[in-house]
Amino acid sequence: MTSTNQNIEQLLLLCKSCNQRAQLEVYNRYNKAMYNTALRIVKDSYKAEDIMQESFLTAFTKLNTLEDTKLFGAWLKRIVVNNSIAHYNKITKHSEVPLDTVMYKVEDDNGIEEGDHNTDKVKQIIRVMKTLKPNYSLGLTLHLIEGYDYEEICDIMNISYANCRTMISRAKESLRQKLMQPA
Repeated sequence: MTSTNQNIEQLLLLCKSCNQRAQLEVYNRYNKAMYNTALRIVKDSYKAEDIMQESFLTAFTKLNTLEDTKLFGAWLKRIVVNNSIAHYNKITKHSEVPLDTVMYKVEDDNGIEEGDHNTDKVKQIIRVMKTLKPNYSLGLTLHLIEGYDYEEICDIMNISYANCRTMISRAKESLRQKLMQPA
C-alpha cells in the first residue's frame, strides 16, 4: 500500500518511526490549511510559511505526546495558532508591523467560501477590517474564522473571560458601524 492511499492514523504511525515519506505525505495533506491559518493571524506570507514549517517540525518531534491520532489535524492547527499568536505578540510588543490585509468573516456561518473572495461584500469587509484595532482584528479572527470559543481565546490572548467577551462584542459592533457608514 502506498502512503497516498493510507489513512492519517497509519501515516502517523510511520511518522513516529521517522519515515520521511510518511512525513512528506502528512505535510502535503495539511500544509495549505496550516499556511492559511498562520497567514490570517500574522499577515505576512513569508512569516506564515516559516510558522507553518516550524509547526510541522514541532508536531513531528512531539508526535508521541498526541494521545488520539484522529485529532492530529486539530492538534496541528492549535500548534500553528499558538506559534502565530506568539509571533503576533512579539511584533505587537515591539510595534514593528500593524495587523492588516487579511480576510475576515462577519456573520456566524461557515465563513467566506473560496469562490467568494472577489465579491464586493468581501472586498468591503477586508477594507473595513484593516481599520480596526489589532486586538479586535485578532479576536474576531480567532472567534469567527478559526472557530475558537471564548475560553480558548482567553488562553491564547492571555485575557480574562469577561474582557474577551467585551472585546469581541465591541469588535463586532465597531465592524458593523464602520460597514454601515457611507463610502
